[in-house]
Amino acid sequence: MSDFAATSEPNVPTGQEPAIELRDVCKRFGRQEVLRGVNLTVFEGRTLVIVGASGQGKSVIIKHMLGLVRPDRGTVRVFGQDLNRVGRRGLDDVRRHFGVLFQNAALFDSMNVFDNVALPLRERTRCSEAEIRSNVEEKLALMDLLGSEEKFPAQLSGGMRKRVGLARALVLKPKIVFFDEPTTGLDVSKSNEIYRLFHRTQQQLGYTAVIVSHDVPKIFKLADQVALLADGVIQECLTPEAFQLSDQPVVRAFVEETMGRLYRSDAEEEGLYEKV
Repeated sequence: MSDFAATSEPNVPTGQEPAIELRDVCKRFGRQEVLRGVNLTVFEGRTLVIVGASGQGKSVIIKHMLGLVRPDRGTVRVFGQDLNRVGRRGLDDVRRHFGVLFQNAALFDSMNVFDNVALPLRERTRCSEAEIRSNVEEKLALMDLLGSEEKFPAQLSGGMRKRVGLARALVLKPKIVFFDEPTTGLDVSKSNEIYRLFHRTQQQLGYTAVIVSHDVPKIFKLADQVALLADGVIQECLTPEAFQLSDQPVVRAFVEETMGRLYRSDAEEEGLYEKV
């Protein structure tokens, strides 16, 4: 198991408070019913990975958590607050605790690395330029990007752009960070580098992480829980080990499609090589 592997925990973590709760969330766009009663809990300090086939609505779930989309029915609570009832100012207050790493990093081409990372501080705080510089340099150091402050996005590799995007997502010290397909476009080596970076920063900063990814099974090594979205509902939300061994038909089919029929868990494999 890699150095960024998550420790397996029981299906429902004990001693943890919910950071996000979705209860019976339904959403339709025109004639298309995307979510048909989603129930999901994200626990503080943990990593939830949402998987499923393309077009199932994984990003729609993220948008509900961010308060960008309102459910037709059901509730979305963040730190106990119902996003449908907090009002615009209350929603802005909740969002101050969020960081987002977009699929393409969403950097501004006209800004250098420093200014891209500093942007949330300049727009949403009253920090002095000295405080901004200190904060930005701290996050760039965390990403191994010191010395790249004056470079522009076009001068960066794909992996570096992702790291700049993560530095910007973390610069306001969020309690929850959302990752939407964070390794899209990266090769295996760079993907593993980004995963190690996710793990290290979460260990150091203690944020809650919600990740949407197709990168199965590698993404499981970051997860405390894996939720499968299919047919508009969460089919299962389990630890990575339990998910890969599940007998639930939809989960089993997903595992076989993405990992193959010959998959065996680490625990099973250890049993095969025990000495008599």
